[in-house]
Amino acid sequence: MASFTVGIVVFPGSNCDRDVSWALEGCLDIKTKFLWHESSDLNDVDSIVLPGGFSYGDYLRCGAIARFSPLINSLHDFVKSGRRVLGICNGFQILTESGFLPGALVANKNLNFICDDVDLNVITSKGGWFQKSNETQNIKLPIAHGEGRYHCDQDTLKKLTDNDLIALKYKTNPNGSTSDIAGITNEKGNVLGLMPHPERACDESIGGIDGLYTLRSLITQ
Repeated sequence: MASFTVGIVVFPGSNCDRDVSWALEGCLDIKTKFLWHESSDLNDVDSIVLPGGFSYGDYLRCGAIARFSPLINSLHDFVKSGRRVLGICNGFQILTESGFLPGALVANKNLNFICDDVDLNVITSKGGWFQKSNETQNIKLPIAHGEGRYHCDQDTLKKLTDNDLIALKYKTNPNGSTSDIAGITNEKGNVLGLMPHPERACDESIGGIDGLYTLRSLITQ
């Protein structure tokens, strides 16, 4: 795995970048490299994580400013090449704002910040982000967000459903997300956005290990 490198994008306000690096390197022995958002050179990494946090202080909307960074502009060719991109929490917000994934993440239904462990149903095996044995079964991951309610119109929801693009659903919806959606993929399956934090579920003693498989999938070609 030493020859495979996962790039972790760092924005002003990112606060889960070190967590992702710890999980990948410490739990899975996968090499990581921090990528400052002003860089446009992605040649040295094989997949990319957009981590959680508050990029640019969540001014305007979550991810609305980050979408204009040079790195996100370079990400279009990266995705077209088939390489994998994982957006976690704020990273998911950036992916929707940038048009890599449809829909939007808006304020939680009760306008409160939620920090909890949630039970999730794995809906699809598209992209190989989850174990096939987990499909239609439960996994448990932590969430921590104030604007994590996934929203889309009915036409988009039908497209997501018809094309098997819904990756995860909340078993008990904590934030009012459309159709209980917690994560989605693009049509090719190489881009996954999710509000729960797999990097916080990589050790039995602190959050369980249900996040390991998703992070390990970053090295799948």
